[in-house]
Amino acid sequence: MSPGELVRALRRRWYVLVVAMVLAAAGAHQVLRPAPTYLSSAIVVLKPPVTGTQPNQLANLQPPLAAVSYAAVQQLDSPAGESELRAAGVTGTYRLIPRNSGTSVTPRYLIPSLQVQAEQPGAAAADAAVRKIIELYAQHLADLQTQQGIPEAARMSVTLLVPPNAVAQTGTKSRGLAGWVLLAAAVGVPAALWTDQLLARRGRRASS
Repeated sequence: MSPGELVRALRRRWYVLVVAMVLAAAGAHQVLRPAPTYLSSAIVVLKPPVTGTQPNQLANLQPPLAAVSYAAVQQLDSPAGESELRAAGVTGTYRLIPRNSGTSVTPRYLIPSLQVQAEQPGAAAADAAVRKIIELYAQHLADLQTQQGIPEAARMSVTLLVPPNAVAQTGTKSRGLAGWVLLAAAVGVPAALWTDQLLARRGRRASS
């Protein structure tokens, strides 16, 4: 089909393009006025115990705290952990992001921090989801140490470095709108051409 034939076919079936544009406009309305979403984020750190025989908290840690923390994260990321979180009321999108890069204060892979994020329609709900995830993370760490028979005084502890703080998510409306326009064109033009061919075939059959 030449460009001229394409233009003439689209002009004949303009009403199909109008329908596609109307549907795209309805979708674009949702893009331009999305439901409010809040992202809450907090950071916790797993610390070793302070004992008289080991005054330096960062020395001779076996196994590394990062490995212990990651084991708890893997448990929560497993299907069983996801079910546990759902049963505790954590819905929507959530993420557990290990942060073990280290600084001058917390050397690499010794004092790991964990960033916990959750998305909810409300700010309070997002903060509550993060707190619940942290609570279950600490519980899994306690269970791991209980299984190893570690006494209370020698256990690792979870400390909240940055409390949950929900922030409204705005997104990029222009990108969403451009996507809907492209989608309308990708659907509307083939639909108009298909309709034109279908009606042309029917017209030829009727005339014969």
